Amino acid sequence: MLLLAMAICTQVFAADTAGVERIQLHSSDAVLEVTPALGGRVLAFGLAGHPNLIKVGDPVVSQPSPDVSATADDIGYLGHDVWLGPQSGWWSDQDANPARGAARAVWPPDPYLAFAQTRVVAQSPDRLVLEGIDSPVTGVRLLKSFAFDPADPATLDVTALARNVRDRPISRDLWFNTRTSAATRVYVPVATATDVRVEAAEAMAPAWRIEAGVFSFLPPSMASTLRRGKVLLQPSAGWMAGFAHGQAFVIRFDHQPRSAIHPEQGQVELYLDHGEDIAAGLLEMEVHAPYRTLAPGEAMQARERWTVLPYDGADTPQAHVAFLCSRVQLCAASTLE
Repeated sequence: MLLLAMAICTQVFAADTAGVERIQLHSSDAVLEVTPALGGRVLAFGLAGHPNLIKVGDPVVSQPSPDVSATADDIGYLGHDVWLGPQSGWWSDQDANPARGAARAVWPPDPYLAFAQTRVVAQSPDRLVLEGIDSPVTGVRLLKSFAFDPADPATLDVTALARNVRDRPISRDLWFNTRTSAATRVYVPVATATDVRVEAAEAMAPAWRIEAGVFSFLPPSMASTLRRGKVLLQPSAGWMAGFAHGQAFVIRFDHQPRSAIHPEQGQVELYLDHGEDIAAGLLEMEVHAPYRTLAPGEAMQARERWTVLPYDGADTPQAHVAFLCSRVQLCAASTLE
């Protein structure tokens, strides 16, 4: 009976009622929702019966069929997406849009990765593999996989593989971007303030602190109600975590030395953008994999492990960090140079 219920839940929902088509994966603890459209984008993740932790934009329903071309602009679908770093190189190494190349444009992201329909390579109630198309902008084809860990139903493996489809070498990194509400309380292990860089107008820069080796943003009551900017971090261990909607959302990744990450980026990046309505704002929890040069046909792969757990403790940094140390066995670690 359980297997039948899970099979029913993994059906693709019709686009006429929900915009893009959607595929649901389940474990006994958690639910994931992915669309094969929009480059194979995550639209929902969280504990079964709990609110969605992933922030999704209205265009997922109102604009389900975007133009896939080198002249397309960004559309705010949000969700969880995969980019290629560094951002300064998005349009500088391509001839599909010479004007953006000449301007060394840093926006929008590659439309072929962000908007194209992907092909379902494999699907089961707890696993999904999607293959994208060849991009003339970044010169790669992405393969994305999502699989619940059979030994830990609270944990999902999120994997991206990028293959060089050009006839010459390219230099890129894999870049995971998970969007949540700005009200999510986020934590990253960081050794010292020298491991933090802020890119923002001074009047709007996110306010932050490091306590006991853990970085966090100041709560809204201690900061301005208007914040917009990015914080680039060299973490001291391979994880970050967010607390929202009675859930703890932990993202683990392979910890890298600073030298492996492109100098314009951080291994962890947090983009914060909110006004007076904090919950309506945006927080991006981003992770960069090592910057690599790929020969023609060569591929690189990166992985995140997402764990979601119920949390009913106090809404304070001290309680959050204590939960991470005791329940998830995560605490600040020594810096990896």
